[in-house]
Amino acid sequence: MWGCVTATGVGARRPWEVEDGLWERIEPLLPIVERRYRYPGRKRLDQRKVLCGILFVLYTGIRWEFLPQELGFGSGMTCWRRLRDWNEAGVWKRLHELLLAELRAGDVLDLSRASADGSHLRALKGGDATGRSPVDRGKTGSKHHVIVDAHGIPLAATVTGGNRNDVTQLLPLIEAVPPIRGKRGRPRRRPDVLYADRGYDHDIYRRRVRELGIRPVIARRGTDHGSGLGKNRWVVEAAFALLHWFRRLRIRWEVRADIHQAFLTLGCAIICWRRLKASF
Repeated sequence: MWGCVTATGVGARRPWEVEDGLWERIEPLLPIVERRYRYPGRKRLDQRKVLCGILFVLYTGIRWEFLPQELGFGSGMTCWRRLRDWNEAGVWKRLHELLLAELRAGDVLDLSRASADGSHLRALKGGDATGRSPVDRGKTGSKHHVIVDAHGIPLAATVTGGNRNDVTQLLPLIEAVPPIRGKRGRPRRRPDVLYADRGYDHDIYRRRVRELGIRPVIARRGTDHGSGLGKNRWVVEAAFALLHWFRRLRIRWEVRADIHQAFLTLGCAIICWRRLKASF
């Protein structure tokens, strides 16, 4: 039904198939698990195939137990465990940082300005980092908080309960931006200017953002629309559209917030990889 070919095989490549260039960046980040000499047990499934299974779930939103065995990804539980273990080892975070550094080295990343925003999603199974959503009739939900550069490249993304106010997550979101290397000198962590909508209109947070060396440009409540901020802020809405194109990020199925965060960070990394490929 789904079809499957290798990255070097014949035929159209499916989006969940790991390209050679991406695999060359991921493989060195994966933790090495030594096989026991005595009682080695069953041989571990190939890492690249398991990653294809994880991406298959990310792209299609399919439940782990329904992961098609005929595609060679291994069981859904095997893929879930690797996603968890690799997340705990910091693989997805380091992959995102690596790709951001390559984008900066290629002058694709633009930190002259950034935009931040939040987006609600339903959390059907509840769990950590969920809350009653004010935009979904009080149903249990979560929020994605994202900060992007001037071109809409995600710099950081976090998950909170659906009842959390956007402005309370502004500073944690800025702090979540990793040190971005790629050029000589000290790594960059801060944009020059930060754009945000009226949901972030609090003078105390403007002051705190300035203390970080960032100039805040935040719309004020009660003012007419048409301030002109939209011509810079649209990129964060475009980033949400790209993230929510991954079906697993449209609705939160994970009870554990760290597993959903793993998918979110991996989605950010995939977007960065696409931008990097386009710049070749």
